[in-house]
Amino acid sequence: MVKVDESVDAKIDEALKEIFSSDKPWVTIVWDDPVNLMTYVTYVLMELFGYTKEKAHHLMMKVHTEGKAVVSTGSREEMEHDVARLHEYGLWATLQRGDQGL
Repeated sequence: MVKVDESVDAKIDEALKEIFSSDKPWVTIVWDDPVNLMTYVTYVLMELFGYTKEKAHHLMMKVHTEGKAVVSTGSREEMEHDVARLHEYGLWATLQRGDQGL
């Protein structure tokens, strides 16, 4: 039988709780890419998130000028879903903890 240091086991449990805790928000980030047209990115943000044309355009311009923009926030599972949907539309997107520097 393999002997496991209980302190290591406790650290792993704590790290997993920290990653999957729902009290800290996660964010979905859309990244600038050389492929998609700005009008298309605006359309996708309106289609997927129900944003007004003005809000979607503002986020698209942030992606275009700053290289990225946070387009949604929520639980890890929700952000994984948003990233997957953005990928289906061909956009570059990732998720990360909301409390990590953007």
